[in-house]
Amino acid sequence: MSERIPVGAVVGPTASGKSRLAVALCKSLSGEVISADSMQIYRGIPIGTAQPSQKEMENIPHHLIGFLPLNQPFSVADYVKLAEQTVNEVRSRGKFPMLCGGTGLYIRSFLHHIDFEQAAGDHAFRTELEKRWENGEGDLLYRELQTLDAKVAEKIHPNNEIRVIRALELLKSTGKTAQEREKESQRIPSPYDCCMIGLNFRSRKILYQRINERVDQMMKQGLLEETEKVFREAKGSTAIQAIGYKELKPYFEGICSLPEAVDCLKQHTRNYAKRQLTWFRREEKIHWLFIEDYPDFTALCQAALHIFETNWGADKE
Repeated sequence: MSERIPVGAVVGPTASGKSRLAVALCKSLSGEVISADSMQIYRGIPIGTAQPSQKEMENIPHHLIGFLPLNQPFSVADYVKLAEQTVNEVRSRGKFPMLCGGTGLYIRSFLHHIDFEQAAGDHAFRTELEKRWENGEGDLLYRELQTLDAKVAEKIHPNNEIRVIRALELLKSTGKTAQEREKESQRIPSPYDCCMIGLNFRSRKILYQRINERVDQMMKQGLLEETEKVFREAKGSTAIQAIGYKELKPYFEGICSLPEAVDCLKQHTRNYAKRQLTWFRREEKIHWLFIEDYPDFTALCQAALHIFETNWGADKE
């Protein structure tokens, strides 16, 4: 048996059924779900962030969901610290911690025990960058980031002011690229022994159909009204950049019709799912389960449980 802390994880693209599988696994393993989603952290926006409902949670405790005010900033370093605390709390109750989400950066940073303490900021430089962004130099700042650290720029949307500025700030304050900082931060081995299940589809068409159906359902649930709330209350927050809100902004500005905005939302969500899959394919120890390979959800759960049992044996403690 490994002396490291056993942790489960269910990952994959949006609309793949991660939450449902994580809940089912927690029922069998006496576990609790710890969200690994960079947008589900925010309070008051359950539709666009696809937060599981009380019914969907099925009495399984869920953590790190809907706890943060919309206008409060939150970083991957914040997530790693909170996730570590939460895992310890879950284990103190004799329960099994099960990560669930599609934010690969959160999951990888936590499981690989990346130390962010070295990533000190530079307030004066950040203020200077923020002024430049306000003066319409956002595109120029993003091009500067591409020149200085092309790999990290690939992972950031050009319109994501917070992340572009933070990346440039860290480059300035540390003199190192994100990859160099990550390598240095991993000198201490991870204390976690993770068994990671990845959900996927052999047919990309099925995944895209599920995404389109989810967007339609979100619109019926009130995504339009929720979007108005986000732009009213979340100025300067990462939440504004979330897929599901920024695509509807042109509709409110009178630039396009609502059907056009919804089509854009579906397309961007499909693109996001592709990026998620690309990210998770980098994980060497992930166990992929393809939905179409199983006749029903029960069979899928049994396959996932078998992977956990094989990974640790009968005793997960």
